[in-house]
Amino acid sequence: MVAPDDMLSVLSHQGREAGRLPDVLRARGLVVERDLLGVDARNHGIRLVDLDSALPDPRLIDAVGVQDCLRHGLVPWQRVGDVTIVATSRPAEFDRLRPMLEARLGPVAAGMASGRSILDAIHARRGDRLARAAENRVAEAESCRSWPRLHQAPLAMACLGLILAGLVFAPLATGLSALTFAVVSLACLTALKIAATLAALRPAGAAPDPASDAIPPVVSIIVALYREGDIAPRLVRRLARLDYPAELLDVILAVEAEDTVTLDALAQAELPPWMRVVVVPDGQVKTKPRALNHALDHARGAIIGVYDAEDAPEPDQLRKVVARFQRSGPEVACLQGVLDYYNPRTNWLSRCFTIEYAGWFRLVLPGLARLGLVVPLGGTTLFFRRDVLDSLGAWDAHNVTEDADLGIRLARHGYRTELIDTVTFEEANCRPLPWIKQRSRWIKGYMMTWVVHMRAPRQLWRQLGPRGFLGFQVLFLGTIAQFLLAPLLWSFLLLSFGVPHPLSAVLPTAAIWAIAGNFFLSEATNIFVGALGLSRTRHGLSLLWVLTLKVYYPLASLAAYKGLLELATRPFYWDKTTHGLFDHATGDKD
Repeated sequence: MVAPDDMLSVLSHQGREAGRLPDVLRARGLVVERDLLGVDARNHGIRLVDLDSALPDPRLIDAVGVQDCLRHGLVPWQRVGDVTIVATSRPAEFDRLRPMLEARLGPVAAGMASGRSILDAIHARRGDRLARAAENRVAEAESCRSWPRLHQAPLAMACLGLILAGLVFAPLATGLSALTFAVVSLACLTALKIAATLAALRPAGAAPDPASDAIPPVVSIIVALYREGDIAPRLVRRLARLDYPAELLDVILAVEAEDTVTLDALAQAELPPWMRVVVVPDGQVKTKPRALNHALDHARGAIIGVYDAEDAPEPDQLRKVVARFQRSGPEVACLQGVLDYYNPRTNWLSRCFTIEYAGWFRLVLPGLARLGLVVPLGGTTLFFRRDVLDSLGAWDAHNVTEDADLGIRLARHGYRTELIDTVTFEEANCRPLPWIKQRSRWIKGYMMTWVVHMRAPRQLWRQLGPRGFLGFQVLFLGTIAQFLLAPLLWSFLLLSFGVPHPLSAVLPTAAIWAIAGNFFLSEATNIFVGALGLSRTRHGLSLLWVLTLKVYYPLASLAAYKGLLELATRPFYWDKTTHGLFDHATGDKD
């Protein structure tokens, strides 16, 4: 079936890497699945199993565990006497798995079936359990799945009542308290941003090279798609540019079962052998982290990566990630790549978004990592050690900023996140209403994440340490406070126009000057970080655009109040961002 020269090349390649021979043959297009199944069955002396005509016994699946079945590409099919026939798509691994299978099933024998038929059979019998498992992987104490609506939360109702009572009966004292909190949080947030920027500017020490004989691992990339019918062909082209052996690349497109738009588009697309579709069964919530959790059970890589639908990673990104993990200790559990935009010149909003991300990913996040503080992850270009991700329960399916939450949980359990010098380009959300919707989801998730991890503040203090704990408070609580209380600070600008402020009469002159100085230092820091971050990109945007950020950030306050309202009424609602509007900037031709 395979020409001698091709087989020699494949065997030589497989000897230097972690790929299985059938995977290498499939990835290079040298065999098709139906032929390979028959040859594999004959070579291993086992018979083919028809899972389409007779579904497996669900009790046998439960005995092995549905997650283990998915991970190892097998399913216990039927009992014949005392022996259980186990259908496998990887017969070469069956002997290694036999002790585990026999401990759970008794005597076993192997049968041969395709990976797709095994997957379909498992979903047909235990799709409901997979849906529940994807929603409840994270420990209850670190998950927000029990988050109540406002009318079901007595403590929240009491706090809201106190605030309203203060505004009615003691407006001056309430206003001064809010102003004090806003000023202090602004000062702390500015200091943290300055410290992180200075840390990021320090020269990095030389890292040891990975061992020359290190075997490159299989890397699984998960892309959660929802209503992305027009982006599938472009996604295939972008990921095909990755310079990593195809037989070691396992790309999973996770699609909701009811999303017929995306499923139909993918069915018509010509997917390469290293890319497959995993259908996410219906569940109680419909969020990206739930789809990621479900897809994780299907992944076969030792490294798990996450991309968004519109991402265009640099070709050598995976090689850099693998090399960094190989020369890092086991405590480095996550690598975060740099995010940038391929449509920065679409309009003013895209320019501001580009400047904001330039400072955040090129200065602030690297600085936080170097300071040993909590790193709130971005939602894409993330890479994890598989074993760590499994041990933490992966993503919280109910948290709408699952990335930031996972960054906190990594730090709580003693793991580190590092930034890696590789860029993924994505589409800037450059329309006002979609921008506000997207940012409101992020801020809502920040609020939810802060509350969840502050359920047991003493435990959090012990896990993060004093510096990590305080950094978490400044970064999360300070960010939330600034978005919500920014209008109060901006109101003091009325004084410069001769308009009296209700609080100025009770504030000493020194306090007003202190507020002004704090405000000026914050703005100067934002301008400096934005300009320096922009200078580290290749966009060539004028630095004058940085000065317009003062008009850009008020949109986030609108988003914050929208997020606060949703937190009380629809905490798990995922406000979907539409992609694929400005794809011409990547050079793709459709």
